[in-house]
Amino acid sequence: MGAPRPPEPERAAEVRRRFGEEARAERPDLAALCLLVGAAGDGALNEAGEDAAQIELDRLAGQVPFRPGGPRSWAHALAELLGGRHGFHGAPGDYRRLESSFLHEVLRRRRGLPILLSVVWMEVARRAGAPVYGVALPGHFVVGFGTPGELVLADPFNGGRVLSGGDAERLVQGATGAALDPSMLEPAAPLDVVRRVLNNIRAWAVARPERSDVSLWAVELSLLLPSHPAHLRHEHAQLLVRRGDFLRGAAELDAYAEVVSAVDEPAADRLRSQARAARAMLN
Repeated sequence: MGAPRPPEPERAAEVRRRFGEEARAERPDLAALCLLVGAAGDGALNEAGEDAAQIELDRLAGQVPFRPGGPRSWAHALAELLGGRHGFHGAPGDYRRLESSFLHEVLRRRRGLPILLSVVWMEVARRAGAPVYGVALPGHFVVGFGTPGELVLADPFNGGRVLSGGDAERLVQGATGAALDPSMLEPAAPLDVVRRVLNNIRAWAVARPERSDVSLWAVELSLLLPSHPAHLRHEHAQLLVRRGDFLRGAAELDAYAEVVSAVDEPAADRLRSQARAARAMLN
């Protein structure tokens, strides 16, 4: 069975509209944003399915023991519930599946990438009243319980195993070759989490050129975030051209050229040339 396919254009436009509104809300809802990412990539997920996923998070939160205690007790309670009783965990093969980046599928399969499993941990723990947040270690997302001064790290990909300081050091060193910097333990904001989810999806699609449809919707959602790299507009334009939408691609290239011209006129001229070439493909 292949990876999920995006919804029909009308549904896709509605998902993008709702995603943009939620991303610009005063307090963006992490679960809602992740479910909208899933809806953008999986045409089988409708609003009833989104609601069902939120209800499942509520149900799991209702099974957490009442205020287990300090940060370590919270971490062990979530590991016992989610990793033990319900079997949420990850495996190397999950990196090859697009569904591993979709919250509704992670809730169904009990499997996923570290960051989506961490979203499950965070959303269940938050609903239960835990002091919890995401920790975006390089190459491996984990969850923190407590405060930066009294922090307990847990690894949902490994069933919620509580990490020692040495464990975190080894994770960072394995990913970057560098030492753990205290700044890496800062709480990840909801939009930063969603941005990283979308980056993972784009990386999945880059390795599969036949799935440029996935690259396109992931870039379009990324562009709806309040803060995004300017080069994403160039990536978006190139995807449109590659997929045969030459006029929209050319218009995007011209618009990006206007941005670039303020700092690099030769680069802007190259972009305008690419736009002319895209329009010429219609002849």
